Amino acid sequence: MAYVGIVLVSHSSTLAAGLRELLAQVAGPHVRVEPAGGAGDGSLGTSAERIEAAVAAADDGAGVLVLADLGSAVLTTRAVLAELPPGPLLVDAPFVEGAVAAAVLASTGADLATVAAAAGEARDVPKF
Repeated sequence: MAYVGIVLVSHSSTLAAGLRELLAQVAGPHVRVEPAGGAGDGSLGTSAERIEAAVAAADDGAGVLVLADLGSAVLTTRAVLAELPPGPLLVDAPFVEGAVAAAVLASTGADLATVAAAAGEARDVPKF
């Protein structure tokens, strides 16, 4: 069975890797979660090459959901996705909560649209 993959685009490689660690526990071993954090030289920033490589690595055949942390990460991701064949989906969702919701749904074998909807709906979940 193929599962929706998840790409985490962050200005910080540490943030993306930490969120990946959390999602691995929530989603289990079947969901491919790929971090694309930091600039190519290891500093803060975003790297088109890292995003493209992460999208390719996350693709298990069921689609790829991409979440980005801040404005320029969104802009870089949109530019990368515009150059790729249609398929990977950038979702407007809170980075951590959206990623957790997406990972949980992806682990059930849900399709890309359902996983994306869960990520977006995480914006409206109150914390208390």
